[in-house]
Amino acid sequence: MVATPEKPQQITSPRTGGNDRVAVLLMGYGEVESYEDFANYNEQALNLLTAKFAPVPTWVYPSLAKLLAMFDLHEWGHTHDNFISPHNKIFEQQRAGIEKHLQEKWGERVQVFKVYNFCAPFLAEQVLADIKAQGFDKLLIYPLLVVDSIFTSGIAVEQVNRALTQLTDGGEHWVKGQRYIPSFYNEPDYIDLLARMVEEKIAKDLAVAHLPSQTGIVLMNHGCPHKAKGFTSGILESEALYERVREKLIYKYPLISVGWLNHQTPLIEWTQPNVELAAKNLIGLGATALVMMPIGFATENHETILDVHHIVHNLKRTSPHVTYVEMPCVNDNPDFLRMAAEWANPQIEALLAETSLAVNPQLAAVQASHHHHHDHEHHHHHEGHSHSAHSHDH
Repeated sequence: MVATPEKPQQITSPRTGGNDRVAVLLMGYGEVESYEDFANYNEQALNLLTAKFAPVPTWVYPSLAKLLAMFDLHEWGHTHDNFISPHNKIFEQQRAGIEKHLQEKWGERVQVFKVYNFCAPFLAEQVLADIKAQGFDKLLIYPLLVVDSIFTSGIAVEQVNRALTQLTDGGEHWVKGQRYIPSFYNEPDYIDLLARMVEEKIAKDLAVAHLPSQTGIVLMNHGCPHKAKGFTSGILESEALYERVREKLIYKYPLISVGWLNHQTPLIEWTQPNVELAAKNLIGLGATALVMMPIGFATENHETILDVHHIVHNLKRTSPHVTYVEMPCVNDNPDFLRMAAEWANPQIEALLAETSLAVNPQLAAVQASHHHHHDHEHHHHHEGHSHSAHSHDH
């Protein structure tokens, strides 16, 4: 199977007045579809992700990326019959579905553009240049990611900011309005949908042969390193998400555990229990069937597919008597696309209603130096009066 890089599917609409149009930046990781791209992809990931928690000097990245690419090639190419991740195809279906719902309400004034953290031709600087050229001047930044952390929305905003800095022309900034949609780990509709998917799957495939108390459920979260250089690592929101989904299922299915899909990096302390340990624990408590449900991911990717396959493969060796069911993410589930569009509506409404921002990026440097000068004088003036300086600063 040969992967061809996907062509941009974003249709440009005729240019109308800029100030009443909103470009929605739907942001996801993106995954390589051509094996030649592994090294670039890994270098981008190392720069953006690993730098936030691992003590690796940046000069190592290019060669480390190539080394990792060899592992990836072996893993996807040889071990998994030339696996191509379905992530990008599903993400395009999510983009199109969310846009369809939004345009039913707002018409052509709203368009949804996809942005990938790691994959051209949909990197933030490429997509934002296109959005600017099309005359949009209001942006809704929308990472389609379940949990807020430095590894999800943090890198999304970082890339948007870098791209916006590159795209300034001097004088007033072309962006006249900005809004942001945070994670949806606590959205009741999302939690209900996850629980319902699990219950329907059990009713359809397992209920005939396994009692509810023998049906184990591993709710899989995105693994998080415990220390992320002071950034938010996503653990609190992931735990809150797990507790809410568990609450929906526990009265019928008592054997439920969180399972963290960790990247087992050496020297880094990751969230526990990992998925394999969680599964073994439930089997030890008498589970004869196990449902593996990814709750911390909205879009299928190599982790939810390959990593879970690996884990199930290992479990089958030690516990062949257990039935294993691997569930999909919410992906392009119609209910999910509808709710994802609904979460955007209040922000679009605000962008269309509010007065345009007038920001001159050149004033930022002037302001910074002015404040620095002012602070210096202020502290000098208050030496010896520490209590008043303190209360003033406070």
